[in-house]
Amino acid sequence: MISSNQLKFFNQEGYLELEKILSEQDIVFYSKTYDAFINNEFDTADLRSDLSGKEDKDMEYITQIMLPSRIYPNLLRHPMHQKGLAIAQQLLGEDMILDFDMLINKAPHTNQPTPWHQDAAYWIDMPDKRALSIWFAIDEATLENGCMWYTPKSHQSPLREHFQPSVKGALQCSGSENESIAVPLKPGSCAIHHGHTLHYSRGNNTSGHRRAFILNFRPKKMVELERAQGMDHSGNREVRA
Repeated sequence: MISSNQLKFFNQEGYLELEKILSEQDIVFYSKTYDAFINNEFDTADLRSDLSGKEDKDMEYITQIMLPSRIYPNLLRHPMHQKGLAIAQQLLGEDMILDFDMLINKAPHTNQPTPWHQDAAYWIDMPDKRALSIWFAIDEATLENGCMWYTPKSHQSPLREHFQPSVKGALQCSGSENESIAVPLKPGSCAIHHGHTLHYSRGNNTSGHRRAFILNFRPKKMVELERAQGMDHSGNREVRA
């Protein structure tokens, strides 16, 4: 599934695009399931939040739902999780396992960017730094609705200083589109980034949703270390120094 050139690119640049990983039939299933989560057909209590940090009771600008496969374990038997695991193991080693998954939806005409950040800013410090996220597009991801932007080679530098301007908002740090690459995606394609790769997305200025399903992987021993320290990615965040 992963060529030697793709592996080299990921190791050097810290991100990678893969096209048509999911079939049209797969997308029908994930689209229907995703909407069931967004429309509260599943119990997402304490696992749902608005990453924008806005205090708007009538609108979620950037809906995040953590651990959908814990809520609906049937997801683990479908192609996204199975193919995602195979990709993670080919890129970073056979000991990679699923750490957590999540849904992030940008509602129509909300124009709320996801700020520049590195995923590792949320995590406890671990001796094995291998980690990656696979960002599956359920809808077409474009510049106008909030596709991902990555800063090449940023995973090779020290973690940037992060801060949280709102108690309920996302962590953020300094970053710029001028030093980064946009990665538009068709439905069923995915973008992969290392846990230390700097990234962000613009707001959604379109009339449709921008739905993304994200899987996160790391070595089995590091997942066990997280759990032993009480980190299960259910929403409790810790900012690394």
